[in-house]
Amino acid sequence: MPFTPSAPPQHHVPQPGYRILVINPGSTSTKVAVYVDSTPLLVSTIRHSPEELAPFKHITDQHDFRRELVMNWLRDNDIPFCFDAIIGRGGLTKPIPGGVYRVNRKMVYDTAYALRKHACNLGCLIAAELAAMQKNGCRAYIADPAVVDELLPEARISGSPLMPRLSIWHALNQRAIARRHAKAMGCRYEDLRLIICHLGGGISVAAHEYGRAVDANNALDGEGPLSPERAGTLPAADLIHLCFSGRYTEDQLKRRVAGKAGLMAHLGTTDVKRIIDMMHEGNKRAELLINAMIYHTAKSIAAEGAVLRGKVDAVLITGGMAYSDYIVSGLKERISYLAPVYIYPGEDEMEALAQNALAVLKGEQEAREYE
Repeated sequence: MPFTPSAPPQHHVPQPGYRILVINPGSTSTKVAVYVDSTPLLVSTIRHSPEELAPFKHITDQHDFRRELVMNWLRDNDIPFCFDAIIGRGGLTKPIPGGVYRVNRKMVYDTAYALRKHACNLGCLIAAELAAMQKNGCRAYIADPAVVDELLPEARISGSPLMPRLSIWHALNQRAIARRHAKAMGCRYEDLRLIICHLGGGISVAAHEYGRAVDANNALDGEGPLSPERAGTLPAADLIHLCFSGRYTEDQLKRRVAGKAGLMAHLGTTDVKRIIDMMHEGNKRAELLINAMIYHTAKSIAAEGAVLRGKVDAVLITGGMAYSDYIVSGLKERISYLAPVYIYPGEDEMEALAQNALAVLKGEQEAREYE
C-alpha cells in the first residue's frame, strides 16, 4: 500500500544483539515494543480515545494515523530507527497453518482488502512499511494470526455445505501460554493435550493436541460462548428472520454479532469489573448475565474434552477476564473434573511476537511464505 513516509527518528549507535520492533494494533490501542534479543527495552500501550477514532469511518482508514503514532513513539523515546526485524500482529486473511510468515506483496494485498475488518489487519501493513524504510535488509513478519487453521477434517464440517466452520481465535496468545505452561511442567508443548480458553473481548476455546490446535471456535463471527462484546452462537432461524425484517442494515446486524453484542448488548458496557460490582450491589440482571457467560464458556471447554477423547493433561485459562476471581472460580466449579486447571491471566502476545521473530533471525525457525 503506497504511503509517504515521514522522517525517521534520529539514528544512534544500536546496542549489540538482534533489535526487534513489535507492533500489535487492537480495537482501542496500539501496543508497541522494542526488544534486543529476548530482552524488552520498552513496552508501551498507546491508547486511542473514541474521539480520536471517530473521524475514521473504517478501520483501514486508521492506517496512516496508527503508523505515525508508532513513529512518534520511537522519536519521543529516543529509540534508534534501526531494526533487524519488525513483526506485527497478523490480520484476518485466508486460513493458514501456524508459524512465522514473511510479509510479502500478496499478504499486504489480502490484508488491505480482507473481508473481515479488525484493527489487527493493520499490524502487517505497518510492519511492511517501516521495514521498507530500513537500509539494512530488515524484514517484516507476522506470527500465528487469528486465522491459523489446523482443524481436523471433521471439525470443518457444519450442517450446511455453504457454510464450513472456520477457526478465528486467539492463536498467538494461546500458543504462547501453552509453551509457557509446558516449560513450567518441564516438557514441550508438542507433548501435551490441552484445552485453552482465552477470556477477552471475545472468547476463544481450542483443543491443542501435541502442538496442533485441532479444534477452535470462530470467536469473531458468531460461534461459541457470549462474551463482553460478541454474541457467540445465535439461534440460526431467528437470525435469518431478523436479517429480513427490514429493521437493520447489514452493517448494523454485523455489529449485533461482534462489537455491540454480548454483555454490551444486554448491559450497555463491556467493563466486566463494573458488571461484577453491579452484581455485588444487588443487580440481578448483571448477575444473570455474568453467570450465563461463565455457563456457556464452561460448556464450550467441556465440549473440547470430547474432541480430545477425555485425555486432557490440563485446562489453561488466560486473557484479561482471567484476573477475575469470580469468573475463574465459577469456571473451575464446572470444569475441574476434566483435568487440572491453571490460570495465566492477561496475555503474552508482545513477548510471543518478539520470540518468534528472534527464532527466525537466529535460524532456529524457518519463516513461511504466504501464498
